Amino acid sequence: MGLELKILNVFKAYNGNPILRDCSFAFAQGCTYVLQGPNGSGKSTLLRALALLEQPDSGRVEYRDGGQILAADLELRRRITLVLPRTGIFNTTVFKNVAYGLKIRGITRAEIEARANDALLAVGLGHKKWQRALELSSGETKRLGIARAMVINPEVFMLDEPTANIDPANTAIIEGIILKLKQKRQATILMITHDPAQAQRLGDDLLFMQDGKIIPA
Repeated sequence: MGLELKILNVFKAYNGNPILRDCSFAFAQGCTYVLQGPNGSGKSTLLRALALLEQPDSGRVEYRDGGQILAADLELRRRITLVLPRTGIFNTTVFKNVAYGLKIRGITRAEIEARANDALLAVGLGHKKWQRALELSSGETKRLGIARAMVINPEVFMLDEPTANIDPANTAIIEGIILKLKQKRQATILMITHDPAQAQRLGDDLLFMQDGKIIPA
């Protein structure tokens, strides 16, 4: 069946300032949603709530599998992922950065190698697998972050401004990666971008956020 995601009347405030206001939406499985809206409209906070990194002050985030509501535990967290605008990378090789998420899941060495290699090839970094990750360019670092997310085969894949502040060549590569994810996997994709043309290219459904509320386009 796969994961179904719904938010119900989610409210979140920081220091008394509302960031998310009564957000409700049902995300269709396997669709790509692009979130747009001005800075401060709540986009990143919403993704963090969906990724179970933020707890709403009220309302709830629901993940269901076969109609059953799942607990927000480690098992569920391993089925979803969020790629943040700034990718925190380990001071080791590109390959080991990608393999880490599989290693902590107790996956066999042979499978780790196969899956990490596949993910690096998918993002165009196969030839840099033994390079130090800290030596990558900003665009390559963004692609490394996506590879680390891809390798765990998430069912809900969230990206917060994956092409912000990088050159056009890396932007085109990352857009191609997202399009391939749509075609080859059944994951639900949620993505934030400030580029309207990019939103049209990549999204099945466009959502606009204003004053902490979701407004379907």
